[in-house]
Amino acid sequence: MFLLSIVTPEKIFFEAEIKSLVVPGTEGYLGVLSNHAPLITALIPGRIEFRDADNTINLMAVSGGFLEVSNNKASILAEAVERADEIDIERAQVAYEREKNRLVSAGKAETDIDLPSIREAIERARNRIRVYKEGHK
Repeated sequence: MFLLSIVTPEKIFFEAEIKSLVVPGTEGYLGVLSNHAPLITALIPGRIEFRDADNTINLMAVSGGFLEVSNNKASILAEAVERADEIDIERAQVAYEREKNRLVSAGKAETDIDLPSIREAIERARNRIRVYKEGHK
């Protein structure tokens, strides 16, 4: 067992002893178990999965951030995190469609549109939809 802390700019989102952790690193998903070697990595939009003390698997959507592992403690500093069972799927789908339409419009327009921001918003919405579906199988 080791301590997992998930912190957002607004609050401490989660803090408890867990058995295992899987996070979306920049080079792919990586797993953490007790006594893991020290590590710092950036996180991309994806799924956080951990097994708690009761052996229950927990799923969360993360929009990005950083993971630090040291001295049997994993700390996630995240821009935004949502539990799979708390994701508003309708809101996520509306956001996905809205951003896709903005991307299509940007391709036709001669205006100054921030394409990387639109693509990031699409990926965040797509990730929320994917994690919701995984959590509701």
